[in-house]
Amino acid sequence: MALVRPSVRALPRQFLMIHRNSSTRTSATQNNTKQQQKKGPLSGTHSTDLGARVIKIERPRESLALDVKNPRDHRILMRLLSRADVLVQNLAPGASARLNLSFADLLKKHPSLIICNISGYGPDGPYRDKKAYDLLIQSEAGLLSVTGTATQPAKVGISIADICAGSYAYSSILAALSERAKDLERRGCNIDISMLESMVEWMGFPMYYTYGDQPGPTPAGASHAAIYPYGPFETGKGTVMLGIQNEREWAKFCEMVLEKPEMVTDERFCNNSLRVKNRVALRETICKIFAAYSAEGILRRLDEAGIANASVNDMQGVWNHPQLRARQRWT
Repeated sequence: MALVRPSVRALPRQFLMIHRNSSTRTSATQNNTKQQQKKGPLSGTHSTDLGARVIKIERPRESLALDVKNPRDHRILMRLLSRADVLVQNLAPGASARLNLSFADLLKKHPSLIICNISGYGPDGPYRDKKAYDLLIQSEAGLLSVTGTATQPAKVGISIADICAGSYAYSSILAALSERAKDLERRGCNIDISMLESMVEWMGFPMYYTYGDQPGPTPAGASHAAIYPYGPFETGKGTVMLGIQNEREWAKFCEMVLEKPEMVTDERFCNNSLRVKNRVALRETICKIFAAYSAEGILRRLDEAGIANASVNDMQGVWNHPQLRARQRWT
């Protein structure tokens, strides 16, 4: 549950968040402690960035614990809601109605309340009651079909479906607050966020290729399916990421990075389509040359040639990233 005191007029005074857990007990806290499921907390975290005060209702901690099935505790929750502008919940489908927390129930006493419901598949349809976890949504949304390799699908390494749904919850709440601020009656509204629909919205690029029953793109690992060279390449010490976007860059890459100007006009590699077709042979050539240098040395050459590139960082590299430090990201 979250109480918000905004610095922006359209923001809510109070922001309540209810999270699903294995018991019926919940707790109210005034911080943003880390959660396994990120879809709800993400929307609350971004709201605090805009000046909101957020109180979460979740599993018991050293704070106010509420059993929302208990009449007395339910009344406490109702009092909190009377001061709230936004309620975010990811209870199981049907649970909010059983707890008298549905939009229809709350609208009677709290006509200005904005309610955001986050679920796996939405409040209706054949998948309504199906359990939904991040990896399962990635699979249902077709994300696994375009990650990994042709023989081994791979999930995204972060909880992207949770984050995606949380992002849409956040933007939808802001839109609802903006609309309510223009409404003389300050009427609230009901927002339904489906993890599946949110994730599918991000799948527009591969879905475009399957329009009209066309075959979709094949997984290409960390490389690009339609551009080459574009992806990770091993050096004598470490791995670099690079991307060639046009023929001018290809020429500079051959001349300044590979020091093989004859490759510019090699009939196997002289345009992008041929480079994609002959990517195996081209990769072998690039890696053979890169093997004589460190990742740092290749990155310097790429920078000098004006070729887009990146380090392949682990998390320690991210913590110590010079750009993030210069921008005081961790302060």
